Amino acid sequence: MTQQDSISLHTLPPLDWSRTALGPPSCWPPCLRLPVDILLNCPLAMAIAWGPEKILLYNRAYASLMGMRLESVPGGTVPIMQPPVFGWNGAALEAVWGGAALAYAGQAMPLWRDGAPSELLLDLHYTPLRDEGGAVRGVLCAMQLAGAPAPAAQEPPSHARILVVEDNPDARYLVCEMLRALGYEVESAGDGEQALAMLRDSRYGILFSDVSLPGMSGVELARTALRSQPQLQVVFASGYGGGFTSQLDFAAVSMQKPYEIDQLRQVLASAAARVPTVRL
Repeated sequence: MTQQDSISLHTLPPLDWSRTALGPPSCWPPCLRLPVDILLNCPLAMAIAWGPEKILLYNRAYASLMGMRLESVPGGTVPIMQPPVFGWNGAALEAVWGGAALAYAGQAMPLWRDGAPSELLLDLHYTPLRDEGGAVRGVLCAMQLAGAPAPAAQEPPSHARILVVEDNPDARYLVCEMLRALGYEVESAGDGEQALAMLRDSRYGILFSDVSLPGMSGVELARTALRSQPQLQVVFASGYGGGFTSQLDFAAVSMQKPYEIDQLRQVLASAAARVPTVRL
C-alpha cells in the first residue's frame, strides 16, 4: 500500500489545498466537495478515505477523538498503516468500497493516546462516495463514542421541518445528515411521487428538491405541492444556477451544485424565517 497524505481540516486560517495531493477545490468532483463541506462543519467526528491512494481527510472532532495533533498546515504524510476506523475490518471496508453503506455499533478501536496504547468503543457509520457515473471514489466514516448522544446543534425554528427530495441515495444521505447536523428535522424521498405522498400525509416548512428527478421533475413537484401547502418554502438544488427561478410561476430559491454549506445554511435560515410560526 502506498503512503497516504494526511490532511488536517479546519476553517481558519484558509487551507492552501494546492499544496496537498487533492489540488485546489475547484478541481474536485462534487462527490468530494460536498462531503468535505459536511466534514468541516459537522460536530460529529468524521474522516474520509479518498481515491486509490487512500488520501485521509478528517475534522477537529476526529482528531480530538483519536488523540491526534491537529497540524496547522495540510499535506503531511502518515505511515502506511491504515487509521483504525479504516483498517479494523478489511472485509467490511472492502464491502463499502464496493458500494455498501454499513453501520457498526460498539466496535473496539485500538488507539495510541497520550503516549500510551488505549481502546475506545465507537459507533461507526460508513458511506461510499460515488461520482456521477456511480463509481465509488471514496469512503466517509462518521463516528461517536458508543452510546453517546449526538452533539447538540443550534436549534432552528420548529416549523422549519424539511422534506429533501433527491434520487441519488448517497447524495440524499449526505444532505440529510448535513441538515440534521445544522439542527433541522428532516425527512426524505427518492422521487416526486413519493414526495407527494409524504406531503399528503404530513406538513413541512421547506421543500428542498433536486430539479432533475426521474419521472416528475422537481419543478412539477413543487408546483403541485404548493396547491395544497401554499405556505411551503421551495429551495432547489440544480446545475442551472439561480436564474431559472425567474421563469417560474411560483416563488423559489435555487442553489447551483456544488454548493457550500455556509450558502445552504443562509438559504435555509432565510426560508425558515418565511414559514408561518404555527407548529406543524
